[in-house]
Order: sequence, then C-alpha cells, then structure tokens
Amino acid sequence: MKQIFHLIRPQQWIKNAFVFIPMFFGGSLLNVRDITTCAITFCAFSLIASAIYCFNDVIDIEADRKHPVKCHRPIASGAVSILQAYVMMALLTAGSVVLVLSLGPNRWRVGSVLLGYLLLNIAYCKVLKHYAIIDVCIVAFGFVLRILAGGEATDIALSNWLVLMTFLLTLFLSFAKRRDDVIRMNQTGEPPRMNTSRYNLTFINQAITITASVTLVCYVMYTVSPEVVSRLHTRYLYLTSVFVLVGLLRYIQLAVVDGKSGDPTQVILHDRFTQLIVLGWSVSFFVLIYLL
Repeated sequence: MKQIFHLIRPQQWIKNAFVFIPMFFGGSLLNVRDITTCAITFCAFSLIASAIYCFNDVIDIEADRKHPVKCHRPIASGAVSILQAYVMMALLTAGSVVLVLSLGPNRWRVGSVLLGYLLLNIAYCKVLKHYAIIDVCIVAFGFVLRILAGGEATDIALSNWLVLMTFLLTLFLSFAKRRDDVIRMNQTGEPPRMNTSRYNLTFINQAITITASVTLVCYVMYTVSPEVVSRLHTRYLYLTSVFVLVGLLRYIQLAVVDGKSGDPTQVILHDRFTQLIVLGWSVSFFVLIYLL
C-alpha cells in the first residue's frame, strides 16, 4: 500500500488547487455552492492526475531505472508491477468520472476539460515530452485546463489576463525545473530526459527571465484592467504586484543561485520565504476583494 501511495503522488495534488483560482479571483470565495463544486472538481482532477502518473511511470520504466533518483520509483524499482499500475490507473480514472458526474448540469463541460487533460497528457507521456519547448508548453497548458475546469464548474467567466498569467507563470516554473536537468546533464554527461540536450543554461536563463517579465506585466495589466476593477469594485489590486515581483525574484534566486528549482511543489511546501510571499499575496488580495 505504501508503494501505491508513492505511485499516485498525492503530494503533487497541491497543483490542482489551480481549480480554485477562478473562484478566488471571481469574488465568490465565500459562496458555499462554488466551494463545494470546486472541491469536487479538485478531487476529480487529482484522481485523473494520479492516473497519468501511473501511466507515465510505466512508459518511463527503462529511463527511470537509469536515473539516480527516479530509479526508486515504485514501478522502476519493481515494487509495483506494470499490471498493478494499469489497474490503479483505471480505478483512479473511474473515480474521477464518478465525481464529475456528481457535478450536476456542469458535469459535461467539466468532464470535457478533464478528458482533454487526460488525452493531452497521454500524448505528452508517449511522444510530446521528447520535444524541447513543446514539453514545457504542454505542462503549462495543463494548468490552464485546471483553471478552465474551475471556471466551468462555477460558471465564472475567465479573464483573458488570468488565462495568460496562468500559462506564463507555469511556463516560467517549467523552465526553472528544466534548468535542474541541464545542470545534472552538465555534471554527469548524461541527459536526464531525451530532450535535455536541446537545452543549455544560456537558453534556460534567458527563457526564465523572459517568462518572469511577461508574467509580471500580465499580472499588472490584469489588476488595472477596467473589467476587473468594475467587477471586483477596487482600484487597488495593483498593490499586490509587489508580492508577485518578490515571489518571481525568490524563485529565480532558488533556481540560479541555489539550484533548488527542480520541484516547484517541494519549494512551496518547504521554502519559508516563498510561503510567506504566497501568504502575504493571498491575504492582501482577500482583504481588497472581500473586506474593503
């Protein structure tokens, strides 16, 4: 059971909190119906994401066995068989379907988004992850699908700026993660991924800088856009841009100075500075939208 637990990677479910973003930015965080609907969508997305992890580890079994860290994964180490992984994938997918069907009239729209996510990631695991740049774009688009699912579940229309911010922020994080792969390749002479040889530190550093800059611009444009100011009834959202800027700089510091950007989830869970920035941004945004 412990190995199955490692296989489905529940610690990665924090990524699926993106389904709550439309509700948070849409000003309905205190709406009980939206909270319930988003919670169900979060669970459905978490199960389908874990199903993809099972499939990915089956596809990558030979490559993982050669990796100094990934060789300890349940399938690569032999603790979980390929058949067990496929059975687990089927059960998780079925569980996700059951949860989606409980969403009422929005179930078909949310289900369509999850189906798109499933098919996209199957294609990613089989083929697309072997192509540099395309691989990080697919990962980033997966987060866009998360906020789309949250929007469809709650009937909240997404701002164009919000969609762009989500894509750019997660693209920035994906490039930072690839930077760790390039460093490992430079140290060992062996690329951790098939496409790592198509990256180098110069390219990665420039890509990180570009995506961080455009992300900040998009966020500022979002906070001052007339539609957002009118809908949320505040002109002061731009003040929260300080937290976004400091957060981006902190992550760049972790990537470039400390070389610790390999897993964004671990950064969020363990870096106190990053946690304080996220908390400060969340509290300030909440106050401006819900209390003032």
